[in-house]
Amino acid sequence: MNAFLTNLIVLIIAAVAAMVWLGINALVWVYCERKFAGHIQRRPGPFEVGPHGALQPLIDGLKLMGKQLLTPDNADAALYWLAPILSMLPVLLLFLPIPYGPVLTGMDVNLGLLLILAFSSFNGLAVILAGWASNNKWGVLGAARAVSQTVAYEIPLLLTVLAISFMTGTLSLTEITAMQDGYIWNWFIFRNPFTFLAFFVFIIAMFGETNRAPFDLAEAESELTAGFHTEYSSMGFGLFFMAEYGYMVVMCSVCSVLFLGGYHGPIPGIDGWWWMLIKTYALLSLMVWARWTYPRVRFDQLLNINWKWLLPLATFNLLAIALIVKL
Repeated sequence: MNAFLTNLIVLIIAAVAAMVWLGINALVWVYCERKFAGHIQRRPGPFEVGPHGALQPLIDGLKLMGKQLLTPDNADAALYWLAPILSMLPVLLLFLPIPYGPVLTGMDVNLGLLLILAFSSFNGLAVILAGWASNNKWGVLGAARAVSQTVAYEIPLLLTVLAISFMTGTLSLTEITAMQDGYIWNWFIFRNPFTFLAFFVFIIAMFGETNRAPFDLAEAESELTAGFHTEYSSMGFGLFFMAEYGYMVVMCSVCSVLFLGGYHGPIPGIDGWWWMLIKTYALLSLMVWARWTYPRVRFDQLLNINWKWLLPLATFNLLAIALIVKL
């Protein structure tokens, strides 16, 4: 009974920490993305509210909370309001099995990777509910495109994760991190050419899975007004927005664990949570940089990239790694 209570208390603390971590990241990366966009496009970005516009995300959050919550006419109200909640809640669970440090793991489970892959799929359900329940044709089109994209890019993503699982013989993120201890060449990205190929496929699939530009076809403003969340205002939109940044942080954290050594430094003896932050934030910066650098692809190009290139590459890579492990 005492062990059960201890585990329950640890889980509650981890869930609260995940909520705080998600909120901080949303504030920080909204600001960073707008600043990156400004400088890439040769303008200052937010500048008026606080030093260099540092308080702009906080003001935006207060503005969203102050707006009126509206339900469109003829919408299915129950599903309409369930959608943003269903998009947001799984994000908190996804942070729990990720080891951010030697003792900074909310829930060390043997099936951590499986848990992340399973619960991240709820976002696709939330998106299609949002588009269909809003009774808006643009929302339905955006939701249909989002589900087509998400389902497609989940397959090569899963195959690359499976390749690392074959190499390590485990689905535990803590054990996968421990196997990359030591010098930088122990990180899986440098183990052999096939793990580097897996990293390359994972990065591209990560853009598609999180609906980030140049693959943000679910909310292509030039074609669909705002996509699946066209009818959402106030914190209905805010929850979708926070969930997007949450999934970005989760995917970058998982990529850091699978390929970049997690919280391990490039040489022994300097491991720590700060390495995990540096790697995760470097990957987040890559996602932001790509958004404001590359034009949006067409939807047929988006699916062709996956079915004609990523899926064959991921399948070949998985078979090659399986052969190496067998030999």
